Amino acid sequence: MEPATTTYDGWIGRDAYDADGDKVGEICDIYYDDVTGRPEWVAVKTGLFGTKRTFVPIHGSQPHGDGDLRLAFDEGMIKDAPRVDPEGHLSPEEERELWAYYGYDYADISPAKEYGYGKAYGTGRADKDYDWRRDEPVDTGTVTRSEEELRVAKGRTQRTETGKVRLRKYVVTENVKMEIPVTREEVRVTREPVTGTARAGDKARGGDRVDIGDAEQEVVTYEERPIVTKETVPKEKVRLEKETIADTETVEDQVRKEKVDIEGDVQQQKRRP
Repeated sequence: MEPATTTYDGWIGRDAYDADGDKVGEICDIYYDDVTGRPEWVAVKTGLFGTKRTFVPIHGSQPHGDGDLRLAFDEGMIKDAPRVDPEGHLSPEEERELWAYYGYDYADISPAKEYGYGKAYGTGRADKDYDWRRDEPVDTGTVTRSEEELRVAKGRTQRTETGKVRLRKYVVTENVKMEIPVTREEVRVTREPVTGTARAGDKARGGDRVDIGDAEQEVVTYEERPIVTKETVPKEKVRLEKETIADTETVEDQVRKEKVDIEGDVQQQKRRP
């Protein structure tokens, strides 16, 4: 079957299938070898929402359908491949780990076997007809442009004292009023007329005889007064608790980057991706 595309960019955005023809994800990038300059890896979005990036060798793959790619490994092996975060470039350690996982000999880089061809699958590469060296410019002079990037190491922060909180107890004096129920005795004068048989001098009717003269009676009155005492009673407990709050902080700094100026008549050439 003739491939629907003859450029590596044509694979990006296409679907990748495993050796059994089951879809495993979408191809999101192509990675080239630093030594040979030849494309060696396809990066495939895998996972439930396509949030993981999995690297699979191009070797052993075949065209599938209308521009898709059929890889030489089953879905389980592809999705269990080592997770690497290349940030646009695979380090030698990461590439060595990936080659070993897929069963290739990383050290076998002879011209006859080329890179990563230590294990044969009976099939060639899906890009066997691609002219991957085309559009390669003649290098008459190269300047590498670099620039600084602001990076913050993950998980590395410095604890800085921002303040102190002290719990101190002290005594204040305040006036307190309380309503206490009390009783007291008062002397009230009542007057009652003597009538009937009780009248003085009416002895024939059973009354008492009363003599006129001085007389005196004494009544003692009492009242209640509150007896006030003081008692220390615990009212509440106050404690200091410290909690950690996750937040984000914006950092700002100056970075430098290089720019390249081209002088003279230069014909622009299309570069290989």
